[in-house]
Formats: sequence, structure tokens, C-alpha cells
Amino acid sequence: MMRFTLNDGNTIPAIGFGVFMIPGDGPTYDAVLAALKAGYRHIDTAAAYFNEEDVGRAIRDSGIPREEIFVTSKLWLQDHGYEQAKVGIARSLRKLDIGYIDLYLIHQPYGDVPGAWKAMEEAKAEGKLKSIGVSNMSPAIWKKFVPGFETKPAVNQVEFNPLYQEKEIRALMVETNTLLEAWYPLGHGDASLLSNPTIQALVDKYGKNAGQIILRFEVQDGVITLPKSTNPERIRTNLDIFDFELTGDEMNKIRAMDTGKGSHDPDAPGVEQMLRGAFVIED
Repeated sequence: MMRFTLNDGNTIPAIGFGVFMIPGDGPTYDAVLAALKAGYRHIDTAAAYFNEEDVGRAIRDSGIPREEIFVTSKLWLQDHGYEQAKVGIARSLRKLDIGYIDLYLIHQPYGDVPGAWKAMEEAKAEGKLKSIGVSNMSPAIWKKFVPGFETKPAVNQVEFNPLYQEKEIRALMVETNTLLEAWYPLGHGDASLLSNPTIQALVDKYGKNAGQIILRFEVQDGVITLPKSTNPERIRTNLDIFDFELTGDEMNKIRAMDTGKGSHDPDAPGVEQMLRGAFVIED
């Protein structure tokens, strides 16, 4: 498995298995076990996915040594602020029950982000969290918070795919050597992406499916990517992208597909309020 080096010296597998919207009453457990069996060694969950317990149980039952599996989770809005973030971190550690968390992110960057970040820095110093980062930070939000952070984020997990390449935020992240991590890396099944003539020409050339071409582009462009599926065959094929390499010209053709438009705008009016009212995470 290809790995990237984070700005704190830790390494992260280039492809992770995301469990967003997979129910936590069994399906997540089954999906994570299938992913680990297929060769994934990076699992991405969150407190707000309500499936941390299933992720942890699957990892413990997998028979794979803990240190070989990279696990990401995320702090929800209700736990922003210094004291409350300590509660949220402890909750994630307890629910996962795997000793430590490899990467912990601020899931939605609103409210007392600096207080939450301080608690995450302390948990990192104590070894509870190996790396820390952020998620859904637009350029405006990044400029508001990150210059005041003592520890710079290891990653910023944002929406990213060939139609939405986040060029402005990536330019800012270069200054702190922060890596981009992609959610919706396949455009959430967007037919206009999967059937794009540029992608289809490469499907024919390399004998791969559209998803594999897209994922190959992303990791080759230095992006950590998090495809999600509960289909065992798709879980397996999403990982099968390391036996070919796109040419520089092919990479540039895919870069030219960028529309600058995604499905989520963190700066849009009402987004913070909507997220704050979405649900409450119980202990």
C-alpha cells in the first residue's frame, strides 16, 4: 500500500475505507472486516457517523496487529471548546477501544475551534492521538483559525474529485505541508464524472473501471482518498490501482476537468446552524 508522510513525520495509507452513512448496528462491522480482508489498512470514521464501536470491534476481531491499521475519527461540533473536546476525545477512544487513534480531526470548523484544537494538541502529546487535523475548512475558515494553531493540521479532509479540485485551499495548505484528504472522491456516484469522455478514454486504454482511473488520479496527485462502498467486489477493486500510472499529459487532462463547484459550501449561510441542529451524540 502506497503511503504519504504527514507534516508530523507519521505516515498514512494513500487509500482509506470510509464508513460514512453505513449503519453502526452490524453493517459497518461487516464492511470494515471485508475492507481489511481486501487489504485496506486505513479506516475513516467519526463520532457523528455513529459507528465507532463497530469499527473498533471489527479491528479487534480482524486478527491484524493494531499497529498495522491506521484509524481516523473526528470530533463533533457539540464538543468544541477546550473542556468539552476532552470529553469528546475520551468518548471516541472509549467507543473505538483500540488504545489510540492515529488521526483525529475537527469535523466541522465552527465555534470554539481554538479551544478544541488545544485539547487535541494535549491528547497528541499524551499519545492518545498520533496526528491531528481538520475537515471541511474552506480558504476563509482556514485563514480564520490555522494561523493561530501552534501545531499545524496534518490533513484537511474536504470534498474532492476531478470535477471539484479545491485548488485555492490546496495552495494555502502547501504553506503548512498539510495534505488534502478527499471525501466524495468519486463524486458520490455522479454520472457526469464517471461517464466523462476523458475518464472513459483512460478506461479503454488501461482496462480499468472509471472509479479506478479517478482514484489513481487522486493518489498520484498527492491526495489521500476515501472511497466508500458496502459491495465486496467494489471494495476490492477500489484498492486495485497500484499496477498502472497515468502519464503527465493524462494527469493534466483530468486536472482540466475541474469546475470549481462541489456539493458542500462550508461558508454558505445557515450551514453551521443546520449542522449544530442535526443530532446529539450521547455518551
